[in-house]
Amino acid sequence: MPARVHAIIVARPGPSARAQLLRTLDALRSQTAPLSAVTLVICGDARTARESESVASMVEGIIEARGGTSYADAVEMARPRVAEGSAVWLLAHDTAPHPRALERLIGALERSPSAAIVAPKLVQTDNDREIVSLGVSMTTLGRSVELAAGELDQGQHDGRDDALGADIRGMLIRGEIRDALRVDPALAGADEGLDLGVRARLGGGRVVLAPSARVSVAPDGPAALPTGRGRRAFAVRVAQLHRRLAYAPGVAVPLHWLTLLPLALWRSVTHLIGKRPEEVVPEWAAALTAMVRIGAIARSRQRIRAFRSSSWSSIAPLRVSRYDLRRRLDDGHGSEGGAVSELRFFSGGGAWAVLAALVVSVATFTTLLAWPVLGGGALLPLRTTVAALWADAAWGLRGLGVDVVGPADPFAAVIAALGSLWPAGPSFALVLVWILALPLAVLGGWFAATRVTDRAGLRILAGIVWALAPTFLSALVDGRPAAVLAHLLLPWLFHTAVVAHRSWGAAGAASILFAGVTACAPSLIPALVLLWVIALGITLGGARFRGAVRLLWLPLPAIALFAPLVVWQLRHGSLIAVLADPGLIWAGPQATADAAGRLALAAGFPTPDFAGWATVVGAELAPWAGVLLAPLALLALLSAVAPRWRAGITLLIVALTGFATAFLAVGVTVSFAQGAAVAVWPGAGLSLAWIGVLGAALVTLDTALTMPRVRLVGAAVAGLAVAICAVPALSSFHTGRSVLADGPASSLPAYVAAQAVDDRPVGTLVLTPTNDGGLAAEVAWGASETIGAQTTMLSTATEPQGTDITTLAVDLLSARDFDGADELGALGIEYVLLAELSDDGSDRARTLHTAAVTALDQRAGFVQAGSTDRGVLYRLEADAAPRGTLSAGQQATARLVVTVQLALMFAALLLSIPTRASRRAARAKSRIVGRAPEEPMVLPRHAEDLHDEHPSAVPARDIERSEASSPSRAEVEGESDGGSAPQPSPDDQTGPDPDDTEPRTDESTRDADDATTHSADATSEEKR
Repeated sequence: MPARVHAIIVARPGPSARAQLLRTLDALRSQTAPLSAVTLVICGDARTARESESVASMVEGIIEARGGTSYADAVEMARPRVAEGSAVWLLAHDTAPHPRALERLIGALERSPSAAIVAPKLVQTDNDREIVSLGVSMTTLGRSVELAAGELDQGQHDGRDDALGADIRGMLIRGEIRDALRVDPALAGADEGLDLGVRARLGGGRVVLAPSARVSVAPDGPAALPTGRGRRAFAVRVAQLHRRLAYAPGVAVPLHWLTLLPLALWRSVTHLIGKRPEEVVPEWAAALTAMVRIGAIARSRQRIRAFRSSSWSSIAPLRVSRYDLRRRLDDGHGSEGGAVSELRFFSGGGAWAVLAALVVSVATFTTLLAWPVLGGGALLPLRTTVAALWADAAWGLRGLGVDVVGPADPFAAVIAALGSLWPAGPSFALVLVWILALPLAVLGGWFAATRVTDRAGLRILAGIVWALAPTFLSALVDGRPAAVLAHLLLPWLFHTAVVAHRSWGAAGAASILFAGVTACAPSLIPALVLLWVIALGITLGGARFRGAVRLLWLPLPAIALFAPLVVWQLRHGSLIAVLADPGLIWAGPQATADAAGRLALAAGFPTPDFAGWATVVGAELAPWAGVLLAPLALLALLSAVAPRWRAGITLLIVALTGFATAFLAVGVTVSFAQGAAVAVWPGAGLSLAWIGVLGAALVTLDTALTMPRVRLVGAAVAGLAVAICAVPALSSFHTGRSVLADGPASSLPAYVAAQAVDDRPVGTLVLTPTNDGGLAAEVAWGASETIGAQTTMLSTATEPQGTDITTLAVDLLSARDFDGADELGALGIEYVLLAELSDDGSDRARTLHTAAVTALDQRAGFVQAGSTDRGVLYRLEADAAPRGTLSAGQQATARLVVTVQLALMFAALLLSIPTRASRRAARAKSRIVGRAPEEPMVLPRHAEDLHDEHPSAVPARDIERSEASSPSRAEVEGESDGGSAPQPSPDDQTGPDPDDTEPRTDESTRDADDATTHSADATSEEKR
C-alpha cells in the first residue's frame, strides 16, 4: 500500500465553483483512506480561498495561477509540492469522490503491481446512476472513443478492469512513475487521460479501472472538455492531431505534417455531409495549430522515448476497430428505428397518383414526344454543349451584346443544371420538363402535403390540386419555362423549409431550393424574405437558437448567386430591376393592373382569359370560372378556426403574401422586349398563394371535418371543381390555343448554326423592324439565341450596355458612305440577319424591311447568303476579328465570384445529402409541422375502415398514436479521417430543442435508446 497519496485540486474562481470546491473538500474529509496532503491550484483570484477556514484547514498549500492556465499546466505547478514516492490523485473543484473511492483506488493499485494508473468510475453530480466515463480507447487512426458514457449504471461494466486510457478526472498515478507520466499541455484540454494511458502502456505499465470507486463530476469543470461546440471540436481535433504526430514513427512525421491541410479539406466535406458545419472552422484552426507547434511535438516525442520500454504492438489489443465500434453502437433497427411518421408513398397511393398524372400529361402533350426542341412563347433553344451552358451561368462575357461583361442571371445556372441532365441534346431537357411537368407537380404537391397531414387521401388531393393550379397550366400553355420551374420547385421548398430549423440536412436542401425558386422567380424574393424573417423570429422566440442558426443559412446560397447582379444593378440600373423576370422577355397575355386584370388575379388566374375559359364561354362569362375555386378557398378560410388554427393562420399568411406579390407585380415594369415595356409575370406570386391556400384547406379537411363522410364530400367537391377549372387549359394544345411549337433548333439561319458548331463564338447582328417604324438591334453569339444567354443586364437596361451598336446599325441602312463591314468585323461580327416579320407586322415595319434589304444589297463588303425563314442573311466578305476576351482584372473578378458561389452551393449540397443517421433522426420526429403533442396520428385507411365497421375489432387506442417521439439515434461515423464523433456539449444543459432532429453520434444515449426501442417493440407485440 502506498505510504502517501497527494491530491492535486485545480479550481477556478466563481460562486458556483466555490460551492463545488467546498463539496469536493468535504468529500475528501470523509474518505475512508487518509490523504497525506492536498494542494489547491486556483486559476484566478485566490483571495477568497485563502480567507476560507474550511479550505485552509484542508489543504497544505494554495497556488494562484493565471486565469487562462490549462489543467495540465496547473497540475505541473503543484508537482514540486508532492513528496517523493507519493502517488498523485488528479482532481478538480467539481470532482467529489464518494467516501470509499480512494480506498478502492489504492486497493486496485496494490493488487496490480503492473498498474501505473488507476481510474475510477465517473458519474453525474446530480444523478449518480448515470455514467459519465469509465475507460477510454482509441481507433486505429487515433480517434478517442469512450468505452462507457451516458449510460444508466446497472453494473454492466463493473467486470471491466483493463483499458487503454481513462478520463483524467480522478486518476491515481503510482508514485514511482509520476515524474515520467506528466499531463501533456499541448493536448488543449482533451484526451489527456488517454495520452497518459498510452504512455503508461508503452512504459510497461497499464491502466486499471476501478468501477467500485465512484467520483461525481460536473460537465463544466477545469478538467472537462471546453464548453461550446466550436471550442470542444477544436480541442478534440488538436489533441488527435498532436497525438498522431507524437505517436507516429519518425520517418512518417513529415508525411503526416504534409497531409494536415488536405485532411482538413477532406474532413470539412465530411463534416458538412455529417451535418456538422459548426466543426468546419475548428477543423482548419486545429490543423494550422498542429502545423506550427513543432516544439511541442518534439517535447512529446522525447517524453515517450525516455519512458518507453514496450513496442507499439502492446496497445493494439486495446484499440477499438471500426467493426467493433459499429457493432457496439448499432441498435439493430437500421434506419427504421423510432419512426413515428411513415411516408407511405407507395402504400398510400402517392405513386399511383404520379403515374396517373403522367398518363394525363402524355395525353395532353402527345406530339411533344417527337419534338427535339420546344419553341413558342418565352422558350428558346439551349446551348449545344454542357460547357457552354455553364459558361453562360458564370460571371464574364454575356451571350448577347458586344463587350457586355458582368454577372449572369441566377436562372442561367438553373438552365445549365437542367441541360446537363441531357448532355447529348440539352434543348431536349425542356421537352422532358413539359412532358413530365404534371407528374412532377403531383409528386411535389404530395410531398409538401406530408408536412400538413398524414391522411393518404388528402395527400393525393394536394398533389392533384397543385398540378392543376391555373397559374401552372397557364405557364405550360404559354411557354413560360421560368414560371413552370418555379411552380415545380415551390412545394419542395415548402417541404424542406418548414423543418429547416430541425436539422442541417433540411436546411441545406431548403437553401438550394430557395436559391432555385428565387432564380426562376425573382419577384418572389420580397415575399420569401418576409416569410423567412417571420420564421426566424418565431424560432428565436421559442429559444431554439440552434434552429435559428440553421435558418440563417437558408438564404446564403441565394445571396451568393444574386449578389453580383445586385451590385451591377446598383451601379448601372436600379435595385428593383433585380426582381425582373429572367429568360426571354415575351409580351404574352397576362393580367394587367386594370380592374379586369385585378379581378383575374383575385380569382387566382394570371391571364385575362382565365386559363382558357374566355375562349370556351366568352369573355363576359369567363370571370365566373373563379367560382370553381371557391370551395377550395372556403376550406382554406375555415382553417383559421380549425383545431390546428395556428398552422391554418400561418398558411393563410403565406397565401396573402403570394396574392400581394401578384398584385404588386402587375404594376412593376422593369423589362423591355424590342423597346416595349413588359410587366413582371404575376403567376409566380399566385403559385405562392396557391400553396398557402391548398395547405390551409388541408388543415381544415384534416382536423376540422372530423366526420369521414363530411371530409370525403369536402375534398371531392374541392378537387372536382379544380379539375373542371383545368379542362380548357389541358385541352388547349389539341385545340390550337397553345403557343407551343416544334422548335426551332436555332433562332438563326442554319448557315450560321453550321458555322457556329459546338458553340463557337460566331457573332451575328440581328436587325428587327418594329411596328412603330423603329429598328431593334442586338448581337447574338453562337449558333442561336439561347435561353441561358438571356440576361437582365440587357432586358432591364435603359441605356446601351457594352459597345453601343445602335448608331452603327442605323448607319448600315442609311445612305452614309462608310466601311460598315470593316467596323462590324472589328467587333467580331461575321453575319447580319434582317429578321423576318411576323404576320401581324405593320406597314411601317414592312416598308423599313424592304428599304433595309435594298440598303444592305448595295453596301460594299456584304454578301447576301440567302433568304431564309428567319430572314435575309448577309455575311462579311472579309474575315472578322476574334471576339474580345476578359482583361486580367475581369478574369480575377470572375474567378472570385465563381469560387464563392461554388463554395456555398457545394456546402449546401453536402449538407443536403441524406445519411443513415440523418434519416433516422428525421424519422424519429413527426413529418407534420405544427401539430399539437396530444393530437393523434392517423393509421392507413384500412385500419380506419375496420374500426368504423367493427369498433370492437380494432381498439381506438391502437388507431390513435401519440406523437411523442423516441430519442433520436445516430449512425456511428466510419473510422477514417472523414469524421469524428461529436461529444455532448454543456450548451445542451439548458434543455433540448424540441424540434431538433440533428443526428448525434454520441454513444451516451445509445443504450438508453436501445432499451426504449426494445421495450416499445415488446409492448407493441403484446398489443398485437
